Amino acid sequence: LVQLVESGGGSAQAGGSLRLSCIASRYTPCMGWFRQAPGQEREGVAAITPEDTVGYADSVKGRFFISKGNEKNMFTLQMNSLKPEDTAIYYCAAAFIGPAWCTDGSWFGEVKGSDRAAYWGQGTQVTVSS
Repeated sequence: LVQLVESGGGSAQAGGSLRLSCIASRYTPCMGWFRQAPGQEREGVAAITPEDTVGYADSVKGRFFISKGNEKNMFTLQMNSLKPEDTAIYYCAAAFIGPAWCTDGSWFGEVKGSDRAAYWGQGTQVTVSS
């Protein structure tokens, strides 16, 4: 069992920045962020392994950056150049999967089929206004 606690989020204007943080209760080999907008499926945003291998959804490449945090089992999502379409509830997640599956898009696809593909944080709202 892995417990995840998120912080950060809130509101920003288009072009602005926000930062999300998540702390896991134990080590996991794959950590990431997903988001879900009203009426839409949950989608993968970014993932990272303890070896700093990362993967991003095409929609956020070059704007969002995932990294390990300063505390043990902590990771963050720096969101820059925000767009109104980034508005969603953001969830941190963790899974016991290998690095390739974690960061090559496979984990993102698996989650679409089943919430059991990850442990989940409580979710935090991100709202971007134009």
